[in-house]
Amino acid sequence: MSVEASTHRNAAPAAVPFDVAAVRAQFPILGERVRSRSLVYLDNAATTQKPTAVIEALSSYYEHDNANVHRGVHALSERATTAYEGARTATARFLGADPTEIVFTRGTTEAINLVANAWGGANIGEGDEIVLTAMEHHSDIVPWQMLRQRTGAVIKVAPISDAGELDLDALRELVTERTQLVGCVFVSNALGTINPVAEVIRIAHDAGAKVLLDAAQAVAHVPIDVHALDADFLAFSGHKLYGPTGIGALYGKADLLKAMPPWQGGGEMILSVTWDKTTYNRIPHKFEAGTPNIAGAVGLGTAIDWLRDVGLEAAADWEQELGAYAAARLQEIEGLCIVGTAEHKVGVFSFLIDGIHPHDIGTIVDRHGVAIRTGHHCTQPLMKRFGIPATARASLAAYNTREDVDRLVEALRAAREVLA
Repeated sequence: MSVEASTHRNAAPAAVPFDVAAVRAQFPILGERVRSRSLVYLDNAATTQKPTAVIEALSSYYEHDNANVHRGVHALSERATTAYEGARTATARFLGADPTEIVFTRGTTEAINLVANAWGGANIGEGDEIVLTAMEHHSDIVPWQMLRQRTGAVIKVAPISDAGELDLDALRELVTERTQLVGCVFVSNALGTINPVAEVIRIAHDAGAKVLLDAAQAVAHVPIDVHALDADFLAFSGHKLYGPTGIGALYGKADLLKAMPPWQGGGEMILSVTWDKTTYNRIPHKFEAGTPNIAGAVGLGTAIDWLRDVGLEAAADWEQELGAYAAARLQEIEGLCIVGTAEHKVGVFSFLIDGIHPHDIGTIVDRHGVAIRTGHHCTQPLMKRFGIPATARASLAAYNTREDVDRLVEALRAAREVLA
């Protein structure tokens, strides 16, 4: 379960051992009791819990700095603007980008829609091709289908193996001179697969196509340097990175963002407005119409700083170790099959148990205080590829422990006894 070299991860061990107990102590919600049991939270691919630092940053902003940004000369507006733009700088540094290349959005979904509408609307026409992978989330499928309806573009799908690994040879065959964009999930939310995104980018660029990476599941688990990868666009959500909901970001190369028309119109995205015409603002503000989620950005910046202090690589090493333990323990359960066994993956485990519907699995383990996800995980085409309607999914974060995995296994055994 090692991380692909293209993510620029330093393979050297962390100088300080990862202290999972100290990390857990920073998450108040992990002290909750559910169904009279201590909470075991294993639904991190859906959303992560929030450390005290993020909770306090949100409260402090509203208590001391709340004001609109960029438009006021009074002290509160200046403080709010400094905090908001500081979060942009933190996000840029986290991704190896320039602050002008970071557009705040509501999350991954809005970021992809922005690219599909602004860049795609200006660059993709009838007969042009969009290549996606078979493991894409709905948020990287539906916007392109909507564009296809408007323009007559063509969508092609790169297949995956039974292990859940992208078929790079097939991708090379699919990407042609007609391909305008390749959309690729960095880490699959349903399978945990870490895609070879550096090679995907090389294949696309060799054909003159752009690449959009869906990094919603990657940012909390894999170090990313967008400039080193030569990514064109990358989208992520703050709530999967220990930050608030309703905030995320789009990275775009500066020259691409400058050439793109705005997606939405309104305040802040303009330099001047007359009845005859509007002159648009500079990047990234050209894409941030209206009052933004200021508190969300502050929380996101705090979450990034928190993860930097904890150590992303140290956390990733711990998750890899814990993931190996979880894979071994899950395989002890009779009739359990893990869907997605790629060599390079994060701690996401989709699974089935013979004779038991995934929703029933989720209901029973919840009675044991264990939170997992069940369903199609917004990847219905992927479920169809494997010939199944849904899976149960357990997903790890930096605060999870071997004891959490043991509790999951105990709950799954109970589910099997009740339902099988």
